[in-house]
Amino acid sequence: MNGYLLDTHAAIWFFTGDTMLSPTAKQTIRERTNRIYLSVISAWELTIKISIGKLRFPGDAAGFMQFAQDNDIAIVPVETAHLTILKELPLIHRDPFDRLLVATAISEKMTIITADMNIARYDAPHIW
Repeated sequence: MNGYLLDTHAAIWFFTGDTMLSPTAKQTIRERTNRIYLSVISAWELTIKISIGKLRFPGDAAGFMQFAQDNDIAIVPVETAHLTILKELPLIHRDPFDRLLVATAISEKMTIITADMNIARYDAPHIW
């Protein structure tokens, strides 16, 4: 597949225009020749965090995914191959959403766009 996989926070910051998104990340996402992806895992994480009051986001998971599609960001489903890699990942990061994003990136040979230093400790390319 190749390309760039957005970590959930990177997608949220891009979608909301938040200044927390690094200039490198923003430029990478906006560069039309780059293939940018968003996992359904991020929609699941967004939904759970909104429902428990840990995150404020204008809209819901459907709007989140629609915004991705409107910005030519492809949606990546969870595949069995991702789960196989997930099982083998070291427990550097205990967040199940982030671990599955790392497994997805490794499986699909993607670079993760993330500010999360725990994700950066995995053997997966990343930028910020």
